[in-house]
Amino acid sequence: MQFPIWRPQTVSTPAPTSNVHLWVRAEQRPREERVGLTPNGAAELIAKGFRVTVEKSSQRIIPIAEYTAVGCETAPEGSWEHAPSDAIIFGLKELPETGTPLKHRHIMFGHAYKGQASGRVLLDRFKAGGGKLYDLEYLTAANGRRVAAFGYWAGYAGAAVSGLAYAAQAKGETCPSVDTFVSAEAMAQAVRDALAGATPSALIIGALGRVGTGATDLCERAGISVTKWDLAETASGGPFPEVLEHDLFFNCILASPGCPVFVPETAKTAKRNLRVIGDIACDPQSDFSPVKVYDHETTWAEPVVRAHDNPVLDVMAIDNLPSLLPKESSDDYASQLLPHLATLDRIDDNVWGRAKAIFDEKV
Repeated sequence: MQFPIWRPQTVSTPAPTSNVHLWVRAEQRPREERVGLTPNGAAELIAKGFRVTVEKSSQRIIPIAEYTAVGCETAPEGSWEHAPSDAIIFGLKELPETGTPLKHRHIMFGHAYKGQASGRVLLDRFKAGGGKLYDLEYLTAANGRRVAAFGYWAGYAGAAVSGLAYAAQAKGETCPSVDTFVSAEAMAQAVRDALAGATPSALIIGALGRVGTGATDLCERAGISVTKWDLAETASGGPFPEVLEHDLFFNCILASPGCPVFVPETAKTAKRNLRVIGDIACDPQSDFSPVKVYDHETTWAEPVVRAHDNPVLDVMAIDNLPSLLPKESSDDYASQLLPHLATLDRIDDNVWGRAKAIFDEKV
């Protein structure tokens, strides 16, 4: 009796499929080198069946060749307006203020929900075009905690620039312009060198959060003594005379309804040791800003605004601080966000559904 010969059979496994087209736009703000998706992350999404298009960029910290090597498609810089209508446009900072209606779904930091004048304009553009905003600041887990944030590096860099501003004051100067640093340690060393042995005191409000932790770490590396406050120390609602008793003050609390005022307008002329405010949360145009001695953001070219002359009071309010450490901050943020980008095929659920609900309410 003969038995049939068994031969192994090749069973084909269908490739993962997805209806998601993620379009990573080039940042158009000058000197913004960060990106929210690394090539390794793009490769993971492509393996899940995502289509990933990455715009070429003249300033992104990661070269486009690293994206094409893992299978990403490419597009010209700034071409997102002509992307397929079903593409989800992913960037970090603001869009060009062209006033054109926005028809796509956008993932970005919109800065549009706290009474900012530019925020209303942005929401009107979405309303006119029928698009949607999934604001990264409001991408939260069920417990309300943000699922991804640049906060640590914002705190670290904000404390560093504020330390440089304090050192410049000691020489009768204003803070010089800043540029990207090759590493976090190089940034800390620059502050140590500028302080030249001085040991100023700093009060950090929001010290237990991501931003405050970054600010604390920089201060400790640079030789700045730190007093750490959080919810327990600010529960009284103020006033907070302790702020004026320190050489530096770091605000690491996002502006929101009910936020106490930490630095009132009267602080300018009050008796104080305070010389530099690092408003790392940086939302001066919000009605809820806890720092009332200034009204506009600062820049890399001019890192501080002088709020008062005698005695001197400078405010550091750069709103893209993590960009000073573009590689470290991009890698960190992208790793936090990737698991959630992988759920974009269920965009009406989980973190994306919560972000959309907030947009629908605000628009």
